Amino acid sequence: MKKTAGIHHITAIVGHPQENVDFYASVLGLRLVKKTINFDDPGTYHLYFGNDGGRPGSIITFFPWADAYQGKIGDGQVGVTSYAIPTGSMDFWEQRLAKFNIIYTKSNRFGETYLTFDDVHGLKLELVERGDGEINNWTIGDITPDVAIKGFAGATLLSSQPEDTARLLVDVMGLEKVGEENELIRFQSHGTIGNIIDLKKTTTGKGQMGVGTVHHIAWRATDDADQLDWKKHVESNGYGVTPVRDRNYFNAIYFREHGEILFEIATDPPGFAHDESYETMGTALKLPSQYEMYREKLNDHLIPIQVRNLDN
Repeated sequence: MKKTAGIHHITAIVGHPQENVDFYASVLGLRLVKKTINFDDPGTYHLYFGNDGGRPGSIITFFPWADAYQGKIGDGQVGVTSYAIPTGSMDFWEQRLAKFNIIYTKSNRFGETYLTFDDVHGLKLELVERGDGEINNWTIGDITPDVAIKGFAGATLLSSQPEDTARLLVDVMGLEKVGEENELIRFQSHGTIGNIIDLKKTTTGKGQMGVGTVHHIAWRATDDADQLDWKKHVESNGYGVTPVRDRNYFNAIYFREHGEILFEIATDPPGFAHDESYETMGTALKLPSQYEMYREKLNDHLIPIQVRNLDN
């Protein structure tokens, strides 16, 4: 039976790109590891944020449209994206969110304390202390490795067919059901990061794609051969899967599960340092070869962005 290690990345739709960079790079302290374009809409950025090395399980990616309409979070989407922070760092994050006038709440589920808040464009986020996962050595402003976000803790899924989605998570993706509490079922993968999925047991109403919503969630495949095995495995369980698509930093296949959530299975390699060095990742606009001839035109069209230290 195949088992994914957990979340590879999560991709969302947001508004103005500089507001997006300020929130994730400057407030949350994630590293902008890649600045490229949406391969299917090259006039739009595709921005990747993660830990210091941009490793799978830490990457959140964004399609920013400055004037796009607001979406609605609901069935067929990731409802909440959860981040893992080091044990003992919750007080730091409460103070940091307060410093930037970000309203948050604290709650408990499955024996853990969660700090819940919205990003600048309406995406729902959480922070939870976790001992697992490697330390993130990226530093910016007041954020140091002892408090820096490690990567994903997990995600909460909203499904139009929760029972079908639950079966998929166990029987196809290879996660283990580890508990139920109130309206949630909890599943766990064997990875050390991005390994917890909470599924809401009841429907919430259909979501509408737009700013402030998650477009898809991607699961990890170890390499190209493993991904092809996943493609056969998912298809054999009755799901239609796309051909392999080259995303430059990983290869991807997609399918929509019965609860209407768009799933991707992405390869861990080659990663984000193959067209930039580890030291310079995220500093230059990187284009796939088919768009290189349009670099000047794209640079003129894209809204300028920069990572800023907002603690000064």
